[in-house]
Amino acid sequence: MDGHDIAAVVNVINLYAIGVDTRQWQLFDQVFTPDAVTDFGGPAVFSGLATIKQLFEVIHAPFDATQHATRGHHVTVSGDNATCLSYVHARFLRDVGQGGNMFESSGWYDDRLVRTPAGWRIAKRTCRTLWSGGNPAVLQTTPDVHVETVFDALHIEAGAGRLSHLAAIAG
Repeated sequence: MDGHDIAAVVNVINLYAIGVDTRQWQLFDQVFTPDAVTDFGGPAVFSGLATIKQLFEVIHAPFDATQHATRGHHVTVSGDNATCLSYVHARFLRDVGQGGNMFESSGWYDDRLVRTPAGWRIAKRTCRTLWSGGNPAVLQTTPDVHVETVFDALHIEAGAGRLSHLAAIAG
C-alpha cells in the first residue's frame, strides 16, 4: 500500500461530500462504480450509479443548503480493492417555519472501493448515524415520508461483524 493510493481513496470520499453539497451530481461519476450500492439504513438502500444520482437530486432539492464534512479516514489497500472508514458530520438547512431551520447528524461511512481504469471508486457504501440534533422536520421533505433516525454505535456494528473495513484490517 502506498501513500498515493491512500490519498486517492481519501479524495474520492471527500469528493462525494463536494458533489452532494454543490449538487453537481455528475461528480458522482468520479465517486461510485456504475453498479454501486449505498445503504443509509432502513429503506434508504440504493443500487446503481444512475439511480443514486437521480434519487440524490430529488432528495436534496428541497434543502436550502447541506454540508457534509468527513474526517478521520482510515484506509486499507489490497491490490485493486480498498476499504475506508471515515466519520461524517452533516448539516441540512431548510426553512420549515417552526422549530428551527437546521438538522444535523454525525456517524460514519464504511466504504468498499475498487480500482478502475479511471481511478478508485466506491462500490459499496454503508452509512450509519450515531447522533443527531436540531429539527427533524427539516428532513421531512414530502408529507408522506417520515424520517426516523436510527442510532447505531460503531462498537455494536463491529461486534456484529458488519464493518467491511474492520474485516479488511483483520485480514
